[in-house]
Amino acid sequence: MSSSGKTSGGEQPVRRRCRVPVAAVVALGFLACVAATIGVVACVADDVSADLADQEMTCCWEDGATPAWMSGQLGIRIPEAASDRRAGYKVGQRYDTGLLSFVLPSEEAETYTGRLIEKDTVMTGNSHPEQEGYRPAAAFGHLGLPEPETLVQELRQTSLCPDGLASPEGKNLQRCVDLFAHEFAPGTTRIYIRSTIEPSVTPPPAGQTP
Repeated sequence: MSSSGKTSGGEQPVRRRCRVPVAAVVALGFLACVAATIGVVACVADDVSADLADQEMTCCWEDGATPAWMSGQLGIRIPEAASDRRAGYKVGQRYDTGLLSFVLPSEEAETYTGRLIEKDTVMTGNSHPEQEGYRPAAAFGHLGLPEPETLVQELRQTSLCPDGLASPEGKNLQRCVDLFAHEFAPGTTRIYIRSTIEPSVTPPPAGQTP
């Protein structure tokens, strides 16, 4: 062989090609398929989770649960000055849930909640708010409202039960309730009430005054 790299016959030398082992090719293909499958499964799981959440939000709400009817079921008086009155009743597997909400001038809301809770009891702030996207079993989102558990600014909350409650507004309470008061605008407060309903009750037919 001469110094130019050619064979004595003038032919170019044969260069060996590096071949990737078949097993490596198969392994790479398998890993690519696994990665693609995981991606598809993750997307499907997200879609299923979102669908289930939407179904949970819209499922099992009873028609006919008016604010007046819910007020009677809970033993919660709605003040005459209350506006934007909303209510809902959701049937659950273990127990049902009733929701009631209305808006009052903040000064009147302060008086109203003060007559619901026991004397010297203070409604607390929300120091451990739920994250955005929080959905309880029966969400106020069904009524077009934010979940009070996610609110912090100007929110006060407490829980009440009828046993031994002798406050002016609380003495007529029929069920245990979670009570929230949120001053969502200066001088304007929304009252939120959520209650477990057990045993179940049946709202009147939609459109029929209770």
